[in-house]
Amino acid sequence: MKLPYRMFTLFMALFLLASSLHINPVSAMPNAAVDNAVQDTAQYVLQTVQKPEVGSIGGEWAILGLARSSAYVPQSYYDDYYRGVETYVKALNGNLHDKKYTEYSRLIIALTAIGADPSNVGGYNLLKPLGDFDKTIWQGINGPIFALISLDSGNYTIPVNTTAKKQATREMYIDEILSNQLQDGGFALSGTSADPDITGMALQALARYQSNTKVKAATEKAIILLSRIQDNEGGFASLGVSTSESTVQVLMALCELGIDLHDSRFVKNGNTIVDNLLSFYSKGQGFQHTKDGSGATGMSTEQALYGLVNVQRILSGQSSLYRMNDVKLTTSSTHVVANGLANKNKDIKVMPVIAANPSFSDITHHVNQAAISSLASRGIINGLTDNQYAPDQTMTRAEFATIVTKGLGLPLRKQARFDDVPAASWYADYVGAAYSYGIVSGTSDTTFTPNSTITRQEAAVMIANAGKLAGMNTTLSTSEIRDMLAQFGDYTRTAEWSRNALAFNYREHLLSQDMLNIEPTQTVTRAEIAEMLYRLLTAAQLIKEAS
Repeated sequence: MKLPYRMFTLFMALFLLASSLHINPVSAMPNAAVDNAVQDTAQYVLQTVQKPEVGSIGGEWAILGLARSSAYVPQSYYDDYYRGVETYVKALNGNLHDKKYTEYSRLIIALTAIGADPSNVGGYNLLKPLGDFDKTIWQGINGPIFALISLDSGNYTIPVNTTAKKQATREMYIDEILSNQLQDGGFALSGTSADPDITGMALQALARYQSNTKVKAATEKAIILLSRIQDNEGGFASLGVSTSESTVQVLMALCELGIDLHDSRFVKNGNTIVDNLLSFYSKGQGFQHTKDGSGATGMSTEQALYGLVNVQRILSGQSSLYRMNDVKLTTSSTHVVANGLANKNKDIKVMPVIAANPSFSDITHHVNQAAISSLASRGIINGLTDNQYAPDQTMTRAEFATIVTKGLGLPLRKQARFDDVPAASWYADYVGAAYSYGIVSGTSDTTFTPNSTITRQEAAVMIANAGKLAGMNTTLSTSEIRDMLAQFGDYTRTAEWSRNALAFNYREHLLSQDMLNIEPTQTVTRAEIAEMLYRLLTAAQLIKEAS
């Protein structure tokens, strides 16, 4: 059947308009595959890098990817990382390395991403070393590349370095990078053949300087080279081996330069560069270095995460990964002082250390020793005797109401609702407070059953209620709850009313995800409860351990 002429001409006009604007459905809206991979990989990184430390693996690149992503990460994760950075910098008296100045650049990037000030970390200015041109470029082209990326991430002024033989400027770093461009248009750490990783990194550093005619010409030459060496699967090979890392670095360059990810120059055999990167991905298992079945590595997964986060940001109309003008810079003190979250209940108080850590003889070398000692030193928990904590005994509902009320520093409240909570009992006012603030509920309208023990799913609900009161986000979507709990063999045995709370506890690592089963109806021990509460108070910024 033929279209009426007017309808046909309208159709053609719309088609030509769309063509002239280069409208691409995938470019105009977030890609579900990318979003899903980012969320899943972020959770994988949180599970595998539970305590990020200074380092190229399990440190700054993991922090960067998580901080710039849309994934939920507890603030305590970044606070713990910052404390570790501060301790590390102080231990080295601010001298991170005599030769590898990328050590400074990597930290600057990560600190900027979490809103910390790299010019004052434990009293040391991490930007200052980058004012020494000769030392920054000593290790080769990586030095000026990451010096520019880090300095531009927060639009930092290069500090005057009075000990430098040659004070650095941005123009000097740009010229140093350009002087290393090879005849074929690419860049490499050594030799005369372009390496896609280094070429991609160089373009990332030069992305902001496209108004410079020399930079623009060098960029165009490098782009032609990268398009030419892209393989039929949409990826890139370094030293003859196709790797996810090589793909990531070129992908990063395209994002930082604002090149459409469906640009015909980077679509080979129908495969885009994003398609290629996702081919290294396995749900729940991170990203492989190569496709030979050798499994995921920390480096490949962390780089893939921040690369896909860059894609996600570009597709959703946000600034690119390294353009961090959207990050609110806070003072370093924000990361080291325990004051609680901004939206915590006004009655919550930070409980200070009031006594030296107690010497309970039965918790020495216990897996929960640190948590028990920390809470006991603040008067939040007590031993059954002066020197016995009884970590493996169960805890009653009355005892739990007491320690959570103490842990949050809440004022005591009289209660008249529960017939089985005598007004003269030692726990009556603690139960009254925990109930009035919505942390605990009764076992019926008139009973609390104070001497009954606590099951794991009951404890999870009460801890989640406390977390909400402390200002934490305790709400998960149905799919998030399902995905979080489905990893456990017995998740179908959990009560419906407990699932959101259980998922919250696992997401925040208040309960360990290392266990095979949830065991929801099993009673929890005094040690387990102490660990859960300690982790909650840490996540809610209500505990700061001395450095």
